[in-house]
Amino acid sequence: METASISRLKARLSHYLRIAHAGEEVIITDRGQAFAKIVSLGSDGKEQDPHLQRLAGVGLVRMGRGEISDEFWSLPRPSDVNDLAGKALLDERRGGR
Repeated sequence: METASISRLKARLSHYLRIAHAGEEVIITDRGQAFAKIVSLGSDGKEQDPHLQRLAGVGLVRMGRGEISDEFWSLPRPSDVNDLAGKALLDERRGGR
């Protein structure tokens, strides 16, 4: 998260917009008091989760580009005859993660 005064924001607006586009929040201050923030909007124009935006900004996740096609739901599901996925999920829940 970056912080910028109004005067600094006016002088370096493109810099702070690049930061917001990369997923970081930019907090705007007036006389040392925070009063606004600049955040990136998703492709649908809605505010995205800042944590998810930060992960996308550093390349750890990729943001979706639209809806899942109907044919996706008819694809065969992978088999998990030993229920390894279910066991891993229960282990995580027991561990508090």
